Amino acid sequence: MNNILQLVWLIPLLPLVGFVINGLGRKSLSKNLSGIIGSAVVLASFVLSMLVFMQVKSGTTASLHYFNFLELSKFKVAFDFKIDQLSSLFLLIITGVGFLIHVYSTAYMHYEDGKDFAKYFAYLNLFVFSMLLLVMGGNYLIMFIGWEGVGLCSYLLIGYWFRNTDYTDAAKKAFVMNRIGDLGFLLALFWLIAKVGTLQFDEVFSSASLAKLSIKDITGITLLMFVGATGKSAQIPLYTWLPDAMAGPTPVSALIHAATMVTAGIYMIARSNALFSLAPLTQTVITVIGLATALLAASIAIKQNDIKKVLAYSTVSQLGFMFLALGTGNYVAAIFHVMTHAFFKALMFLGSGSVIHAMGGEQDIRKMGGLHKHMKITSITFFIGCLAISGIPGFSGFFSKDEILSGVFSHNVVLYSLALFAALLTAFYMFRLYIVTFTGSFRGTHDQEHHLHESPKAMTIPLIILAVLSIVGGYVGVPEALGGHHELALYLTPVVKSAEHHLTHGTEYTLMVVSTFLVLISILFSWLKFRNYKIEADAKGFGKILQNKWYVDDIYQLLIVRPLQNVAGFLNKIVESKIIDGAVNGLGKLINYGSRQMRWLQSGQVGAYVLLMVIGMLILFFIQLFL
Repeated sequence: MNNILQLVWLIPLLPLVGFVINGLGRKSLSKNLSGIIGSAVVLASFVLSMLVFMQVKSGTTASLHYFNFLELSKFKVAFDFKIDQLSSLFLLIITGVGFLIHVYSTAYMHYEDGKDFAKYFAYLNLFVFSMLLLVMGGNYLIMFIGWEGVGLCSYLLIGYWFRNTDYTDAAKKAFVMNRIGDLGFLLALFWLIAKVGTLQFDEVFSSASLAKLSIKDITGITLLMFVGATGKSAQIPLYTWLPDAMAGPTPVSALIHAATMVTAGIYMIARSNALFSLAPLTQTVITVIGLATALLAASIAIKQNDIKKVLAYSTVSQLGFMFLALGTGNYVAAIFHVMTHAFFKALMFLGSGSVIHAMGGEQDIRKMGGLHKHMKITSITFFIGCLAISGIPGFSGFFSKDEILSGVFSHNVVLYSLALFAALLTAFYMFRLYIVTFTGSFRGTHDQEHHLHESPKAMTIPLIILAVLSIVGGYVGVPEALGGHHELALYLTPVVKSAEHHLTHGTEYTLMVVSTFLVLISILFSWLKFRNYKIEADAKGFGKILQNKWYVDDIYQLLIVRPLQNVAGFLNKIVESKIIDGAVNGLGKLINYGSRQMRWLQSGQVGAYVLLMVIGMLILFFIQLFL
């Protein structure tokens, strides 16, 4: 086995070491040293990931065993890492984009106190460690440990500014909604153990294990896994936590929404494609939920005015596209879009952080405008991100989104039409965001305008790198219709089977032209509508519904949260206080009362004691003689 693969354990260990150093030394380390340690360990993991990727690309894969994590009489789970085409690709995305976000954070979080600054980097390192564990695990249990780890870290990072109760509420919301999904995933694992007796990927996906599973078993297991994916990857009905996750620092939003946590569900389903491909009902459910999520989130994003909320709903919508690809069996397209989305969405989140940094914390785009002349690097890179996510030819998003749309077209024309409409909405609201923020005249205060400036190099260099990746990242998946060989599909073939669409090149050309033409029309419409933007009055009618996010949060509050709070209040005031506490306290009072009465028997008079002895003896004789 190659020596590089022998060092794979260092990839997750290094961020964990960074977490320990920054966590324990947060009161003594300087901010510069904390930032260097936090960034360096992720950079080292990225370098190792690059070496591993090159080794895997040359044809060497491995399942690395370290020790038995759990061992019972008939059941064993090993602590194994599985290094293959799928995991090596995700290692690059997580560590590469993660490193850029760490570097960006050194400037963005500079105003934090030293101990808080070190704590922030400790959390980031722990987040990266957990995500690496998730994608490297050789079985479902190791994956689940990483799965729970990113859930914990998301709670810590979303609620990083814990003195603000709204932020802590958002963190709790993310934690609880993810636990709901995690329960489904956990039940799926128990079902697998009961039926095949193992959680090892190589064994679960073997012909012998699959033969033990009936179609009902496979459908039930995959549906429960999908429930877990809806929590992590923010699909209907468990998507509402993700927009609220904007409470965390902007680099955290980029890390959660671009390359790590929200893609966990995509990775899990892609890794389990051998199971999902045998469950047509589950694939139909995934297709419907993915498309519905893409449309719902895109419609909400149209009327949002918080720069990060627009991007958050954009993420939910793009995740819907990925699930749409998974549901139609196009696993490669979903993974491809995960990669391109990591580039352009991280770019736009970090770009929004640059804007917020310049605006002194302001996030309302209605109070911005004309920022291009003050922040040219941020403006140009953000514009590139908008072009990429809109699917303009030549940019990364074009190749991945076109592959998803063509796959859906071969599956169902109606679904394709709806997916294309969602793509047009994406182009519209993203250019609305860009036009309102960067063009026109400034609408903020004079003090804000006086302090407008471009961000420092530690923030702009990651933006430039991500902008370049947002352009060139799609060229690993150039389809045959455009003269390419889809290198990514060829690379992933040993692990993930490509869907067969049987579309002619002429049909593919037509789909590309139609989608590109309509996207350009959507961008033009956005330009004409918002180029002379002035602060609007509150939305009315259907616009108000969109502005209030279809009232989904209010419905959840009314139908789920308040009833649960009422039940909890009843249990607390009546069951807990009156019945349980009443029984415990009543028993204590009864014993206390009985003790006070019994003490009168201890009078201290010898005659009374003799009398009691005689009475006792008489009672004993009576029992012996007559009972």
